[in-house]
Amino acid sequence: MSPQAAWILQEEIVPRLSGTVPYSVKCVGSEDAQELVQDGITMAAKMLDRVESQGKLGKVSASNISYYTIQHLKSGRRANGSSSVDIMGTGTQLNGSTRLHSLNEVVCESEGEEIFELHDVISNDHEDPSVLAGRKLDWETFCTSLTKLELVLVQCLGKGLGLREAAEIAQVSYWTMRTHLKLLAKKVIEFMGIDILRDIASIPGWRIGLDCERELMACRADRRH
Repeated sequence: MSPQAAWILQEEIVPRLSGTVPYSVKCVGSEDAQELVQDGITMAAKMLDRVESQGKLGKVSASNISYYTIQHLKSGRRANGSSSVDIMGTGTQLNGSTRLHSLNEVVCESEGEEIFELHDVISNDHEDPSVLAGRKLDWETFCTSLTKLELVLVQCLGKGLGLREAAEIAQVSYWTMRTHLKLLAKKVIEFMGIDILRDIASIPGWRIGLDCERELMACRADRRH
């Protein structure tokens, strides 16, 4: 770059970018306005050098270079590249294909003022508290529709007792308790849905992904040693 082009960059382009970029270009991820201005200056310098190499330095004004630099920044282009498929690329995030989150991002806060961040949720083997709370509400609603005998049967089954023990506790015959077991199963299917048994037995997708990630990290550690 010649001294004339450097003067144009310093005196005419940089002030335009410094005064416009912070207010017109959206920051993505951990970017800040100062970083965007630096990217813009680098892109403008490359553009100015290309214009000079083509012999058009006096034909293309500093305002034109500043304008197109800002448009490139708005579209997601940066000084280090402009990928639309990289999940961490600014262009990919601006078009809504991906979204990055910090592991220190607060996910929720408990009543006891305990804060749960994103890395706590990812590394936790327990289910989402909201899922557990919703399941509990569904179960409580379902129990309100049961008879006293069916509630006794549910409590006995939850303790690991068989039908004969449940019949003795309820002071009814084994066959009566067996009939109520069939009625209870029918009520569960009607209330929870026909896929309830499959849903209970299946492993959640988040747990499968977490286990795979841990196995991958373990394999990498074994190969290092």
